Amino acid sequence: MTETNLTVRMDFVLLGFSDIPRFHWLLFGVFSVIYLAIMLGNGIIVLVTRADVALQTPMYFFLSNLSFLEICYVSVTLPRMLMDLWTQKGSISFFSCATQMCFFLMLGATECFLLAVMAYDRYVAICNPLHYPLVMNHRVCVQLVVASWISGAPVQIGQTWQIFSVSFCGSNQISHFFCDIPPLLKLACGDIFVNEMVVYLFAVLLVTVPFLLILSFYMRIISTIMKLPSNTGRTKAFSTCSSHITVVVLFYGSGTVTYLKPKSDQYVGIDKLLSLFYTVLTPLFNPMIYSLRNKDVRKAMRKFLPKLSALRGI
Repeated sequence: MTETNLTVRMDFVLLGFSDIPRFHWLLFGVFSVIYLAIMLGNGIIVLVTRADVALQTPMYFFLSNLSFLEICYVSVTLPRMLMDLWTQKGSISFFSCATQMCFFLMLGATECFLLAVMAYDRYVAICNPLHYPLVMNHRVCVQLVVASWISGAPVQIGQTWQIFSVSFCGSNQISHFFCDIPPLLKLACGDIFVNEMVVYLFAVLLVTVPFLLILSFYMRIISTIMKLPSNTGRTKAFSTCSSHITVVVLFYGSGTVTYLKPKSDQYVGIDKLLSLFYTVLTPLFNPMIYSLRNKDVRKAMRKFLPKLSALRGI
């Protein structure tokens, strides 16, 4: 007996924001501005941290890598979403969907590891300041960044393969604005218990473990700061960590809830909202958080922007 409703390879339809068609053009305008702001804000931070001699330190080296990562991360989802809003069609091929998910997962894992590396950098700077130049030398910083970029790749490629190796039946409509794991698994047929357990396992491995490392580093940082004799010293030490803590809360808060909460149809709208936080709003807020709360970055920007304007005028 042939099962006409069962297919292994199929094209999908990203529903995105099709439930509010009257606002498609408004959403296109808003997300276009957001995408340009993300590219401009993070791009400026990358250029400033590279150009200013005062920012040639491990902390700003990691920050420039985070900003570059945010540019790549948001470019995996937002341009596709803008195209769907413009054409009001959400069809995406099997291969394109798998490719988008793979890069999205790899870059998400990279961000988890990079945020943990940045927490380690602050831990060494505050808890072992005398050894900081030796421990966080340029070679070590490069190795940590490279490890952050490549560590999650094999795992996420394997996870993408196991997600797209299942059979999809019935509807091909993905109730999301990009190809993500939870909405795709809802289209799978048959017993997907093993697939769901693998998703949870990888989420724990690539999300929870780096988060626990960040938590342990900051527990030691706080313990060290509280032992400082002066209020000025404690305030200065806390200020060097506040931006990073804010980014960690934004990214991990929304991402953890999305991937580790129970699977249910009643969370579809919430899933989209949470996804907007860690795919769009976090990359948008990062440059603001680091520039507004960091006087060194603000000072470097004040020197860099006039030079950039002068170059554009030539």
